[in-house]
Amino acid sequence: MTSVLAADPTAPPYAVAVTWAGQHDAAVLLEGGKKALLAGGADETFAGVKHSAVFDFDTGKWSDPLLLGTARQLHALTPLAGGKALITGGISAAGGPALATAELYDPAEGKWLPVEKPMKAGRWGHSAVTLSNGKVLVAGGSTLRPGGKAMALRSAELFDPVTKTWETAGDMTDARTGHVAVVLSGGKKVLVCGGSVPVGTGDDPALAFCEIYDSTAAAGTSPWTAAATMRFPRSGHTATALSDTTVLVTGGKAPGVTAEGAFDPFARGTTEIFELTGTTGAWRDAKPMSGGRALHRAVAVGGGRVVVTGGADDVANEAGYRSVLRYEAGEWKPVTPGLAEGRWGFAAVASGSTVLVVGGIARTGLAAAAQKAELAATAEKFGSGS
Repeated sequence: MTSVLAADPTAPPYAVAVTWAGQHDAAVLLEGGKKALLAGGADETFAGVKHSAVFDFDTGKWSDPLLLGTARQLHALTPLAGGKALITGGISAAGGPALATAELYDPAEGKWLPVEKPMKAGRWGHSAVTLSNGKVLVAGGSTLRPGGKAMALRSAELFDPVTKTWETAGDMTDARTGHVAVVLSGGKKVLVCGGSVPVGTGDDPALAFCEIYDSTAAAGTSPWTAAATMRFPRSGHTATALSDTTVLVTGGKAPGVTAEGAFDPFARGTTEIFELTGTTGAWRDAKPMSGGRALHRAVAVGGGRVVVTGGADDVANEAGYRSVLRYEAGEWKPVTPGLAEGRWGFAAVASGSTVLVVGGIARTGLAAAAQKAELAATAEKFGSGS
């Protein structure tokens, strides 16, 4: 049976109770693989926070707090060479304008430094990944229309860590926000999948459309091409590389009305795999999880294995899941006994087969005391098994 060390005492709590509700905002493994950086997020009033800290997997301790220059949530956090990291965009408070500013974490100085030039467009809920050439691809996300309504972006841009400058990276084939981007082909290509588009209703429709960014595209041609469409539209899902050419996608928010006309109130339990073949790639069904979940985290732990933790069905009147699953060789197996505290919208990162889980929302609404969101400051470190 897979073993787990739940609520490991060598994983002390994070200094603040915080939630990370985006896809690329929570935690990154720094170069060397022994330290994890967490930054920003939202507090229980859903205001952005400036707190940041580094967790050392060898010592099991947090660094002293590292304050961001600007409070951010729904930003993107991206690891760079030399143990550095880039944080981009986001919002400082719910309903606030999109931030165009960026900051660099420098481990030599032990602090965040502002990037002098802002992005070409302010955005939140975007993706940001590092390419093989060292540049960071920032794509999509949301911004506010002149009238104050949110809209999704098609635009993308590249950050050069050497010159600290921005350049356009062409427009995506579809505007999207809350999507996932996964680096493939040795960092030369990026798969962007799912997400949603704000349409002014209470529930933004999820997307099944996908696209591929090719950093080696010929000059004068668009680096973006439409990819094969997922079998299910997804937002609040995860996408994790199994290899340099395959990606595992899991879960997503409640889909609503099914193709047969029935209403499905539960989050998706379906999973699928993308294979980078031909010009568009292809999707195939994978074995479903034992139950649906959204707003969860999935981290690769080596050897084509992925650990899925936490999540929830919805963001209202809900308690976070404690269950942990491991995907390996096409099968799902429970990791027992699971998390000590259920949560969603949290941070998760793996160093080898050791997974660190931090913060998140434990419960909301009728499931919470005083009818408000209850956030967690706890951290748990566990082994995902061999």
